[in-house]
Amino acid sequence: MGQHTHGWWILLHLVLFVFWLGGDLGVFWSSRFVLRPDLTPAARATALKIMGGLDLGPKICLVLFLPSGLTLMALEPHGATLFGVNPFPWPLVVLVWLFAAGWLAATISDHHHPGKRPWVRTLDWTIRLTLIAVLAGLALYTLIATNPFGVTTNPRWLGAKLLLYTVAIACGLGIRRTLRPFGPAFGTLMTTGSTPSVEAALKRSIDGCLPYVYGIWASVLLAAALGVLKPFADL
Repeated sequence: MGQHTHGWWILLHLVLFVFWLGGDLGVFWSSRFVLRPDLTPAARATALKIMGGLDLGPKICLVLFLPSGLTLMALEPHGATLFGVNPFPWPLVVLVWLFAAGWLAATISDHHHPGKRPWVRTLDWTIRLTLIAVLAGLALYTLIATNPFGVTTNPRWLGAKLLLYTVAIACGLGIRRTLRPFGPAFGTLMTTGSTPSVEAALKRSIDGCLPYVYGIWASVLLAAALGVLKPFADL
């Protein structure tokens, strides 16, 4: 591929970073209004709809970050080899994009129909847990090995970036687990009104996600910095 085409792939990768972080900030800000007991239940329900709508953007970016990153590695392998062959052949890149398309479809389906298709949620969790295990292993190998995959340009920045991506995926799962009591509590708010126990459950669910939210923000920002600066790389 030509240099201009390569540039477009880099731009896509950067746009995914921007929308991922920006969307998460919007979700966080909307959540503050969901927790305000001085607002009417209808107003809080509207804030929740905004929060849910904004949350789809980061989910899409997380999925597409994987194939776009692999495409960039295929464009700049820096001499990488695996058992004497190129570890990033274009047929593999195409397969990963097809895999990401299926994962994205499951993610969007689960977002729009939460709880109505349990097998979709199970599939999505399985994909994310598998990626965490596989990508973390690859990231640690890249960080520890002297010349990982035969690359002599010190690609530890890439290993760190990949590890941060796995952290972001793990934090997303942590948010999902923490939010499980939120739905029933908000349903009670809408049907019987606000009570101290309902408000406590809502606050505990949303504020309990904050460590994971901060973890995602830090991971995305640091991964972007590593991708741009490539510290200590001998390029």
